Amino acid sequence: MTGGAPARSALRSRLRRWWHRGGSRALAYSRFWRLAWGRSLRLRVAFFTVVVGTIALALLATVLSDQVRDGLFEQRRDQVLADAANRAEQAQQRFDGATVSTAQDAQLLANDMVESIQATAVDSEGALLLPAPGSSAGAAILPPATDQSLRSIIDDELQEAIAESSFQQWQSVGLGEGEQQVPAIAVGSPVTIPVAGNYQLFMVYSLAAQQAQLDLLQRVLAVGAVTLALLLVVMTWYITRRVLDPVQQAARTAELLADGNLTERMQVRGHDELARLGRSFNEMATSLQDQIERLAALSRMQQRFVSDVSHELRTPLTTVRMAAEVLYRARGDLPPVQARSAELLQTQLDRFESLLVDLLEISRFDAGAAVLEVEEADLRGVVERVVGLTEPLAAERGSRIIVHVPDEPCTADMDTRRVERVLRNLLVNAVEHGEGEPIEVRVAMHETALAVLVRDHGIGMTLPEAERVFDRFWRADPARTRTLGGTGLGLAIALEDARLHGGTLDAWGRPGDGAAFRLLLPRRAGLEIGTPPLALAPRSVGEPPVPEADPAGPAALPPLMTPAFGELLGPWDTGERPGRSPEGSR
Repeated sequence: MTGGAPARSALRSRLRRWWHRGGSRALAYSRFWRLAWGRSLRLRVAFFTVVVGTIALALLATVLSDQVRDGLFEQRRDQVLADAANRAEQAQQRFDGATVSTAQDAQLLANDMVESIQATAVDSEGALLLPAPGSSAGAAILPPATDQSLRSIIDDELQEAIAESSFQQWQSVGLGEGEQQVPAIAVGSPVTIPVAGNYQLFMVYSLAAQQAQLDLLQRVLAVGAVTLALLLVVMTWYITRRVLDPVQQAARTAELLADGNLTERMQVRGHDELARLGRSFNEMATSLQDQIERLAALSRMQQRFVSDVSHELRTPLTTVRMAAEVLYRARGDLPPVQARSAELLQTQLDRFESLLVDLLEISRFDAGAAVLEVEEADLRGVVERVVGLTEPLAAERGSRIIVHVPDEPCTADMDTRRVERVLRNLLVNAVEHGEGEPIEVRVAMHETALAVLVRDHGIGMTLPEAERVFDRFWRADPARTRTLGGTGLGLAIALEDARLHGGTLDAWGRPGDGAAFRLLLPRRAGLEIGTPPLALAPRSVGEPPVPEADPAGPAALPPLMTPAFGELLGPWDTGERPGRSPEGSR
């Protein structure tokens, strides 16, 4: 008794392991089947074809089997009914012609009649005489039978039907027991035996031959159905292969073309519809290759033209600048109109030189010649330098720059010159469009990325404008002039600098509520940024008030990822604008 509980526990544990193992295998098989089913059109076509074909073959075999069975049965039934009627008529004639005076004579006559019927009947399993139900006249005799076991298969209902109709009746019966039982027909007819009275003559005919024919037919149909199903599988697989292989080849070729292998083509065999499809596909690929090569050559020519023009303009620009500087320095000796013209000339030359520098930088990006000079640096220092350079300009426009940075170092591998240029562009744009409202600069980091968010509270922009703000030379309002002398390429260059670092530059805006730009940089080359440390868009229009700036310098946030830092950040969600980093300028 003491060892029963541990044994049962061990058995239950083993059964659970078997159950979980079987469930895991079943789940794996189910997943594999769903994966194969979803990816293979050939498998689906073959499966449905085989299933539908098998069902059709099964229905056809069933109908044929039923028709043949009914035909064989009806033919055999008509044959045995005619034979039984003939035997009954002959027996009655013999009974009528016999001279019988005693019950013993009647018994001998009945026995002799049953034996003679059995000897002359064809395919009969036996014959027997039974008294008619309700018959009491005449002398009683023992019912003769060629096989006493036949009495058990004669149903009382059949005897009652013969007695009521006084005509021949039949019934389907079974001979034997268990699996050895074979179908048969029992036929009964009324007869009158002298001295003994009314009796019923029964004859039993076997249907074993017909059953054997039916079994043979069903086996032939089953073998034929299986053979046809296998042929259907082979034919379906062959046809789908002939049809789908060119489609799969076209898909693979299209993928290779999309990857840049413009010389890839389909193999074409024959002259049928699929071969025509392959030739048309190859002609389309050749046409696309020609167009792409022409466009690529045109793009290279345009890039080379921009680069050459930018380089060639530097020499005359230098000469013009020297002359303009002479006029600018002597503007005090010139009349007011000429002095103003000298100032305008100097200003526009500065802008023209900036435009040339930006065009050269864009051409380097387009040609893939831009490289990073990476060093480990603290992003906080970069932000402080850019803010220090931009604060005088913001003060002229009536804006305050408020900086929030964590206490711990925000180090990453970066090209500080390019990051400073990105931040300078973002801050200058914020000052330009900030309408004198405060400008916030937030810095945050986590294990893999750094983020800088520049937020103004000026005129803002719509979502379509935010999607185009990085386009080259694009303006939200063409009637609005660039009061700070921008070239229209600043944000486009900033975006390329961010991409060169493996990061992103995103924009958000809302009319009347300002705009936000977020720079994301990986801390090391090849790291996945994951969830940004700072959200781009606020949850709602209502945001926390902007804290007052510290007169001693930029405001500093508490350490990153602390509750105080989260409160200062305000209700910013983590949802991102649908990812698009277009090229262009605000």
